[in-house]
Amino acid sequence: MDLIRKGGTLQVGSIGMGSELQRRVAELVSAAKQRETESPVEWAVKVGKWVEAAPSIELGEVLVSQLCFQHNRPSLWKFLDIALSSGLLSPPHVLSILSSRVIPNRWSQPEAYRLYLELLRRYAFSFGPLSGHVSKEKIMESIDVALDLSQTYKVRVVELGHALVLFFFSVISCLIDSTLDDWGFKMTSRKRPRSDFGGADYSDMEIDSRESKNFKIKEHRQRIRKMNSFLAIEVLAKLTESRKALVLLRLVHLNMPEIFDGLLKRLRFLEGRQLASSDLSSAVEPLARLSANIQRVSGFKYQLNKHKLIGVLLDSGSQKPVFHCNPGFGHSTCWERDPLEGPIPHLESRLCVLLSIVPLAIANVLKDETKLDSSSIQGDTVSGNTENGYGHKMDGKANTSRKQGLISSLQVLGNFSGLLCPPSSVVDSANIAATKAARFVHNSKNEKDTSGAGSGGDVCIKAGGDMRHLIVEACIARNLIDTSAYYWPSYVSASTMSLSDTLPIQKSPWSTFMEGEPLRDSVINSLITTPASSLEEIEKLYHVALNGSEEEKSAAAKILCGASLRSGWNIQEHVVHFVVKLLSPPVPPNYTGPRSHLTDYMSMLSALLFGASYIDTVHILSLHGKVPEVAASLIPLCEVFGSLKPTSNNKSSMGDESSIYMVFSLAFLFLLRLWKFYRPPLEQYITDRGGPVGGVLTLEYLLLLRNGHIAPARNETNGSGDQLESSSMEPMYIDSYPKLQAWYRQNKSCMTSTLSSLSSGNPVHEVANKILSMIYWKITRSGAPPSNSSGPSSASISGSPADTGEDSCQRPMLPAWEVLEAIPFVLDAILTACAHGRLSSRDLTTGLRDLVEFLPASLAAIISYFSAEVTRGIWKPVPMNGIDWPSPAVILQSVESEIKEILGAVGVNVPSCTSGISTAMLPLPLAALVSLTITFKLEKSFEYIHAVAGLALENCASGCCWPSMPIVGGLWAQKVRRWHNFIVVSTSRSVFRQNKDAVAQLLRSCFSSFIGTPHASTSSLSSQSSVNGLLGFTIADINARPSVAPGFLYLRSCRTIHVAQLVNDVIVGLVAEYAVKLATRCARTDSPRLNSSQVSQCLAIAKTKEVASLGASLLCVTGGVQLVQELYRETIPNWLLSSKDERLGEANAVSHVMEGYAMAYLVILSGSIEWGIGDNLPSWALSRRVRVVGIHMDFLAGALEGNISLGCHPATWKAYVSCLVGLMVNFAPVWIREVKVETLRKLAGGLRGWHECELALSLLERGGASAVGTAAELVVNVLD
Repeated sequence: MDLIRKGGTLQVGSIGMGSELQRRVAELVSAAKQRETESPVEWAVKVGKWVEAAPSIELGEVLVSQLCFQHNRPSLWKFLDIALSSGLLSPPHVLSILSSRVIPNRWSQPEAYRLYLELLRRYAFSFGPLSGHVSKEKIMESIDVALDLSQTYKVRVVELGHALVLFFFSVISCLIDSTLDDWGFKMTSRKRPRSDFGGADYSDMEIDSRESKNFKIKEHRQRIRKMNSFLAIEVLAKLTESRKALVLLRLVHLNMPEIFDGLLKRLRFLEGRQLASSDLSSAVEPLARLSANIQRVSGFKYQLNKHKLIGVLLDSGSQKPVFHCNPGFGHSTCWERDPLEGPIPHLESRLCVLLSIVPLAIANVLKDETKLDSSSIQGDTVSGNTENGYGHKMDGKANTSRKQGLISSLQVLGNFSGLLCPPSSVVDSANIAATKAARFVHNSKNEKDTSGAGSGGDVCIKAGGDMRHLIVEACIARNLIDTSAYYWPSYVSASTMSLSDTLPIQKSPWSTFMEGEPLRDSVINSLITTPASSLEEIEKLYHVALNGSEEEKSAAAKILCGASLRSGWNIQEHVVHFVVKLLSPPVPPNYTGPRSHLTDYMSMLSALLFGASYIDTVHILSLHGKVPEVAASLIPLCEVFGSLKPTSNNKSSMGDESSIYMVFSLAFLFLLRLWKFYRPPLEQYITDRGGPVGGVLTLEYLLLLRNGHIAPARNETNGSGDQLESSSMEPMYIDSYPKLQAWYRQNKSCMTSTLSSLSSGNPVHEVANKILSMIYWKITRSGAPPSNSSGPSSASISGSPADTGEDSCQRPMLPAWEVLEAIPFVLDAILTACAHGRLSSRDLTTGLRDLVEFLPASLAAIISYFSAEVTRGIWKPVPMNGIDWPSPAVILQSVESEIKEILGAVGVNVPSCTSGISTAMLPLPLAALVSLTITFKLEKSFEYIHAVAGLALENCASGCCWPSMPIVGGLWAQKVRRWHNFIVVSTSRSVFRQNKDAVAQLLRSCFSSFIGTPHASTSSLSSQSSVNGLLGFTIADINARPSVAPGFLYLRSCRTIHVAQLVNDVIVGLVAEYAVKLATRCARTDSPRLNSSQVSQCLAIAKTKEVASLGASLLCVTGGVQLVQELYRETIPNWLLSSKDERLGEANAVSHVMEGYAMAYLVILSGSIEWGIGDNLPSWALSRRVRVVGIHMDFLAGALEGNISLGCHPATWKAYVSCLVGLMVNFAPVWIREVKVETLRKLAGGLRGWHECELALSLLERGGASAVGTAAELVVNVLD
């Protein structure tokens, strides 16, 4: 071999290639056949001088053409072996050509097939060095052409590495197919590709048999053929044991899963056939090894170096985060009771998350699993006997893993009695659920009729019902489990069984309704307070609301918004559906009225809008994701009823208000609540791709969401031919509603600029004068002497004209849109008059109240105008002294003290409200607004007013200088004493709106309350993190001073923070600080290895993950996707570029590594929360994620190449990049496919430079088909 090799490489000469090389090789082979004196080594020396460069593509093709099968002699195979081992030929290239020629002719050429298998065993992974790009290109093209890879796998092979992956996979697949054919097994599948060279030329075998003159030769070749089949399995078992094979096959598994599944199906079919045949017993062991090797591909995970801290962190990070929480309190405090009285949802409506939303989510999960199972089974057929075949296994298997997991979880839940104690407000519902189960079991045992067990009605006995009974009923109602749950051990207690036998079943009012009982007062009241038990009951009620008499329509709407919606958790999604559907009632058949058909439903719509406007109802609609759909339904109502002139003959016989103005006002104020119209002008704009700023919804964005939601449903409806349903599924745009659009534009203009003057002939000027005349007429006609306005007024709003004829004459009978258009000019006039002393403060308040009484929707215009005027700062403050304006002096100091106590408890310091101030002062528009709001009665029928006015007032006051909000809070606390604690807590939130220091202090308190204050001198670590410390565990009694936990206060305040960008910097700093201090307390030396105990090490990692998880949660809840984008684009890059040694003090190497890990965990988790980890996203959301993640990864790749100078510690930088890649690999592999291949190459190169080759491979193999080639070349160059 010394003649062949010199310096480890083959010395070659150069002559013309092509036909000349083919001629010389043919002459050499013919001469050698005659002389048989030259050895294959001598041939290699001669041939090596004929080629230009090694490996030679042309020489490989010529030699294989001679072997197959003109000169099929052992000496030529030996020469081929030497040429491969010496580097004269490229093994992948030669083996691919041999595969395409030898495998189809394995029966006619069994000796050649056997020698081919031997070469495959030796050189399958001998890729060898390649000389230049041209050689790679030629080899890639030759392999592609020889095996027809592009056509077989429907991909474009553009890299040598990609060709090598498909070459190896093709050889394995074809050898298995060949073995199946040789053993007489036929398997067909519609999805698996099959190469043209996978079969056998049996006709050649027959010709060979006829021409054979020697029976012994024939018998010998038959034995070789039989042995070859077993040898093929043995070779495959040996090849797939190697690490390179595992990684190459894994590239196929991750990037071409359907193709890889086809390989698994072949193996399973082959195993089943082999077990059924005694002739194949010798193949059991190699086939088992082969199958195990292939199966190992799916579950393979790269083993990182666990002697290094980064390896330990990523191994820990591959597990789901587990919080070590310390509840610290007994079962009696596991549930919050109803929150303190205030304009917030009650516990009943909040429970819909547990008892309705969660079961619906579980149903979707189980549905997805069913679809996945059916798709994996579909399309695979097996010819021949299938008793023991693969097809029988798949068809007979029912995958119920997730459903069984649900059942097991519900059974285990019974062991946690402390969590199951029901809140007092749902004890009756829990007892009814327990009684229902007991009666079912009792009746089934006694073979009695169980028809009465369908609804518990009003029955309430001490049946020992708990939360699990309600959860199980919610699951049964949605067919997640069946009634066999009633027989679970201890689910039904013996005492409940005895009670169910003795107590009679009370008839539900819904049963009498279904039997045809008319909707009279007593029945109506019972149906309002009793939840329905079935969809049929709700459907009947829906049809009554559409087709009944005026009284029945109104009653049905009230019932639908009653207990069935609020606490009918088992059917809540259906109730929500019909409530939303009623907001868009259909056009009656043959309707020919001159006005909109909506006017015929006025009484029903009035009752429905009243019920839907309740705070609890809006909360439920929001949790069910119906806000965009509700907004879209309200817009046509506003457009139609706002364009009608009011009439006086719209009274219902049931006494409910159903005037045109009232229906419009209910719909209009409801719509405005959904998009928070009262926000300051800077917050009222759409960001790129339609996303809202800081979680604030705009009207355009709501319509965008609604149109996106209905798009899939619209496609299905179009195919069904349902015209009515299709019309309701059409996209909606604000341009289609000119009246609403005109007001919308005017409102924006009013908020951003001052009003322009109107000429006397302008129609709006005329309307404004009429309204002013009405206001001043009411003021002068009342003639009542002014009274002390410091107390609440007894006046109320009615929403309809007064009954006296004189009042009716003074009220302008105009469409609501015209009134709203003129109101800003009315407000400007009366506010200016008050400022100049021409109108008293009392008369101003009275005039505003009269305006709201006239048209409740005018409250929106009042709020918009006053809020805009407050932000402009052009009005002088007025004294809240109890003479001109109401005074909070009696309670202000107490409120201030409680606010300081609340803030001080969470580590926030604020200036005093009243220090140095003799009299409380407010800007004139704010004083007028708060004076107006405290005149409204606190009754449930006025929730639609308070829900708008309360939030707007808080937003307006908190936007002013600091003392304003405590003054407003004091005035309201005087009016509604039972709301005192709620008002004080709400007032304390306003300090965080613009005070950066207060926000930073509160965030620090959130971390310290959850993790504990770290002290470097403390060597021990506590495993307990306190959720109760963060969010609190109880609510103060009504007579106690209010106190809240820092996390609770932050969650209530974060959406109003104007300096939201500050939150990113503070959270990143706190996560880094706590990670460093936690690591410092567990590490003993300045080494990148953890030398402390295993317990301390694991605990430090767990606590660091909890710190990062808390940071990600707080960041996302504050600013959503906007802050996450900023985190990726700016905050983290700035953190990496800046030096932090001074701020963090003395930190050892372990601390730097832990800091990088914590930040990587923060980045991945926050991105996952906002964008998800899958690819099932709207196109605009997906493109946003691709763009933002791509920018961040490009930054990291540039820094790895040395193009960016970093300021952080090298250990922190290495830990951040390595852990970010590792976490992305484990939790968000879809993101990797969205990153540019060139960026992935740079990242993998940097990881290799850090000797993180396993991590580099795991990154590339998830980069999609375009990264397969790069990953394969890394496998070739790195793995042994």
